[in-house]
Amino acid sequence: MVYQALKSFLIPILTLLFRPKVTGLRNVPQSGPVIIASNHLSFSDSIFMPLVVPRKVTFLAKSEYFTSPGIKGFIKKLTFIALGQVPVDRSGGRRSEQALLTGLDLLASGDCIGIYPEGTRSPDGRLYKGRTGIARLAIESGAAIVPVAMFNTAEIQPTGQVVPNVRRVEMIFGEPLYYDGDSNDLKFLRTVTDEIMVKIQELSKQEYVDMYASEAKIEIMAKLREERKASGDGERKKKK
Repeated sequence: MVYQALKSFLIPILTLLFRPKVTGLRNVPQSGPVIIASNHLSFSDSIFMPLVVPRKVTFLAKSEYFTSPGIKGFIKKLTFIALGQVPVDRSGGRRSEQALLTGLDLLASGDCIGIYPEGTRSPDGRLYKGRTGIARLAIESGAAIVPVAMFNTAEIQPTGQVVPNVRRVEMIFGEPLYYDGDSNDLKFLRTVTDEIMVKIQELSKQEYVDMYASEAKIEIMAKLREERKASGDGERKKKK
């Protein structure tokens, strides 16, 4: 009830301010287990996309979204709770396994879940290598996978910004994909995941990078630290 009430409240705001352009929404099955697999550019992806889908979309959200400190963290927590999102620990090992089991339980109930195969937001707007958990979920549940491309959300709500900028948001929903096979075959899981990422890339037209977004973030941060250090050394030399 809270989800529907919040959705009813937000849809007019979304329509008026962000003028969503949505293509291919008919590709989302009206019933049965569904996995919506989207690129990930902004925190607002998890708000805009569920608002246009007729079915309730439950994201397996990072547990950090529910535990962040301060006013911003509190707003995030309330937003995710109101939208019916499920906190999961995706840090690896048994915790990631539990996240997968949570997803399988939801799909077994015929729910529609949202997943960002990249595992985290793109640090630079490019599309990164997908994590294979989505392939396992699809194979073991028999769920349809609907690839989605989000546009302009990074400009609407850049990382770290709470109040969004007013700009048109666009979404393209691709045709559903279905997979079966051995969910214990790691090579097969990688093949399926790569195929899903290809479909997302075809919709989004993003440049694809064959590495994980989390690794790219580490490299970008290391480069920034080096640049700041070099800049600081240069300033100190000028003062001398």
